[in-house]
Amino acid sequence: MSAASPVPVAPFLADSYIFDWRAQSFRADLIFVLPMAICLVLGIWLGHPGAALIATGGAFTVGFGYKQHIDESHLLPMILVTLGIGAATFVGMVAGHTNYILVMLAAGTAFVYGMLSLRQAGVSWVGQQFVVFLLVASAFPFSPRAAAVRSGLVMAGGALQLITSSILLRLLSQLRTDLLSVARYMRDEHQALRLHVEQAARSLVNRDTAPSALPYSIRLAITLGASTEIYRHFQFTNGYWIPMTALLVLRPGLSDTANRAIARTVGTLAGAMLASYALAHLQPSPPILAVLVLLFAWLSYSLNNVNYGLFTLCLTAYIVSLLALNALPGREVAYHRAVSTIIGGGLALTIRLLVIRYRKQHAASNG
Repeated sequence: MSAASPVPVAPFLADSYIFDWRAQSFRADLIFVLPMAICLVLGIWLGHPGAALIATGGAFTVGFGYKQHIDESHLLPMILVTLGIGAATFVGMVAGHTNYILVMLAAGTAFVYGMLSLRQAGVSWVGQQFVVFLLVASAFPFSPRAAAVRSGLVMAGGALQLITSSILLRLLSQLRTDLLSVARYMRDEHQALRLHVEQAARSLVNRDTAPSALPYSIRLAITLGASTEIYRHFQFTNGYWIPMTALLVLRPGLSDTANRAIARTVGTLAGAMLASYALAHLQPSPPILAVLVLLFAWLSYSLNNVNYGLFTLCLTAYIVSLLALNALPGREVAYHRAVSTIIGGGLALTIRLLVIRYRKQHAASNG
């Protein structure tokens, strides 16, 4: 077997200034906006915008699953993430943010997500979304019954996205095959993950060569634990964006982490200002808000692979518009998201730099 080629390092700030317009997918991604529109129309018509918000969020996330693949299937990530975000929503709401259980859950799931980087990219993405929904749901601590209702709405939106997309893309036969194999696939992934964790534990005890993902997984666990405790202790409004940002920007390399942190911060600030301006001057009714939600969701899908900063701008505008649909003040939501993003991105960079400094000092002392 030939040696693996070195992974190319992206130019500094590439996530902010490099735009690959060939990667846009405007026409293709209209398919994924349709189930979101159904959720919004039904929720507004029935007088339950809050339920529409939750189901739409599930449909939005599951739509991104089609851009992933597991064993050459684009539907398997959609199926697995529908189940995963439903479970994460329930666990996050029950755990709440009133004690250290959430901190341990965030750190533990972040470690698992890091270890999943040894698996296929689609599997790792599903793990990432599980942690994201766990953190988001932690801001709404409710009883198990209320948590089950919210979890059901998230999964309903995801299932609608999965079924609608399969019909429009003519993949119903593939959906049937993947649904029949999903239990077996989950068992196989669980076994593989357990073997990776056991190998990592043995390497730490015996001081052997550790799995390549172990240092990254430990950094993720420390970063998510610390950022979740900051959010929990200081009771930031919408503070779950702090650990969520740290999760999304932290990468194995320092340059990649800095690229992602800067692009996400700039994109979030721009998206927050854009959404705030639109909401302040348009003073939109619920139907107009729904149109804004769908517009920014469509742009998020279509520009996902064009530029990360631009994608973050559209994503932020989508979230602010979606939350405004439930009578949440758009300006305050945008402000809190911007501040939390700066804190989370800064924390991820700081911990990454501290690890590098520790390694240099340790190497010098051993030298």
